[in-house]
Amino acid sequence: MTTTNQLTNTQTTILTQATYRPDGNIEPLPPALRGGVRTKVIDGLLARDLITKFHYPDHVEYYLTDAGYAAVGRTRPAPEPEPAHEADADFEAEMAAAESTWQDAPRRTRDNSKQAQVVAMLKRPEGATVAQIMGATSWQAHTVRGTFAGAFKKKLGLTITSEKPEGGERVYHAA
Repeated sequence: MTTTNQLTNTQTTILTQATYRPDGNIEPLPPALRGGVRTKVIDGLLARDLITKFHYPDHVEYYLTDAGYAAVGRTRPAPEPEPAHEADADFEAEMAAAESTWQDAPRRTRDNSKQAQVVAMLKRPEGATVAQIMGATSWQAHTVRGTFAGAFKKKLGLTITSEKPEGGERVYHAA
C-alpha cells in the first residue's frame, strides 16, 4: 500500500471508485475532471501501470490492473465462471497477441501537432533554437526544454544534442 502515498487524492478517488465496479472500469470520472487535467490524471495512472487502456473502434476505455487494486488496498474480484466456447478461446488468443504488440509499438505523434512540428524543426540540418521553437509553437522557454527531456527523450526515445557557436544561440538537433 506504499503506492497510495505517491497518488494524488483525485487518483486515489478514481481507483477506489473503480474497485466497486464489477469490471474495474474507471469511468465515469468525477464531472469536474475535464480536458487537460483528465488527461494528466489518466496518464499518471497509466505510467504507474495502475490502469490499462483498451482501444475500441469508436472510443477508449480504462480498467484497473491488479496493481491498481493493490494501490488502494483491494484485490481484483474473481470473475464468475462462464461456459467455455471455442469462439471465446480464439478471441482470447487474438486479444493476447494484440496486447503484446501494443506494449512493444513505438509511440507516434500526430502529423499536425506542435510536437510533430518541433521534431521536424529539430531534424532539419540546421536544427532549431529555443527562440525559433517558441515562435513556432507559442510555448515558453521552460516548456520547450521540458518537452525535450520529457516527451522527446523519455517517451519518443529521441536523442537531443546541442551546440553553441561562439557568440551565437544554442542550437538543438534530434537524432
